[in-house]
Amino acid sequence: MDYNPTVMEHFMNPRNVGELENADGIGTVGNEQCGDVMRVFLKIENDIVVDVSFKTFGCGAAVATSSMATELIKGKSITEVMQVTNKTVLDALDGLPAVKRHCSVLAEDAVRAALWDYAQKQGIVIEGLEPPPEREHEH
Repeated sequence: MDYNPTVMEHFMNPRNVGELENADGIGTVGNEQCGDVMRVFLKIENDIVVDVSFKTFGCGAAVATSSMATELIKGKSITEVMQVTNKTVLDALDGLPAVKRHCSVLAEDAVRAALWDYAQKQGIVIEGLEPPPEREHEH
């Protein structure tokens, strides 16, 4: 598989890896059968993502998209986080091979699942946020 330098950098030196204690929102998406499972942890204060981390079980592209997604949302408002899509992640990584683009969708879904968890715990509605997919994700 041929990955560009940006993807390789995020795979070899992923940012924000690990589990956040007392996370305000946790989102898990993926499919154990195909091997890609992402979990995103959010710490939110005054509607700002003040900290974010991830744990990903999967291929290099899954790790890279998780890393980039966390970098894109850290320090952003919930409204700004809602603007981050799989295309945003793909563009920030300078693209992925076609067979690995599903990883960027997983990254978007994991962030949104963590926001959903946060909204449920806080009893709030986040404009445009849908319930997360069941922990199955088609490729």
